[in-house]
Amino acid sequence: MPLTRISLRRGKPAAYRKAIRDGLYRAMRETFNVPEVNRFMLITEHEEVDFDYGANYLGIARSDDLLIIQLTVNNTRTLAQKKALYRRIVELLTESPGLRPEDIFISLVEVLPENWSLGHGEAQYAPLNVPAPT
Repeated sequence: MPLTRISLRRGKPAAYRKAIRDGLYRAMRETFNVPEVNRFMLITEHEEVDFDYGANYLGIARSDDLLIIQLTVNNTRTLAQKKALYRRIVELLTESPGLRPEDIFISLVEVLPENWSLGHGEAQYAPLNVPAPT
């Protein structure tokens, strides 16, 4: 159940933003076994003054086209799956909408499955036989 938050500088057209969402979703489906209907993605655009980043951190030359992707996911994937996801995201987003690999920053936040409520105030991914607190 990934929750995807995408941050970028304001001014990109709708087709560009859609290509980002579609590429991310495809990468998650191919590498993280994300079901077809499991798509929860938010894009936030920022003014220049509100979008600050290390332009050369770790020797990576970033531009103002930097895309910051934060994925909140269950802590159920292997290191190999995570590395495959990062690679696939970069492959797809360099194809469309044409980002440079240096401008794709990915942060994976892992949470326990019971830390989600997807509606109705229920913890849909929580283990079934856990006693309620007293």
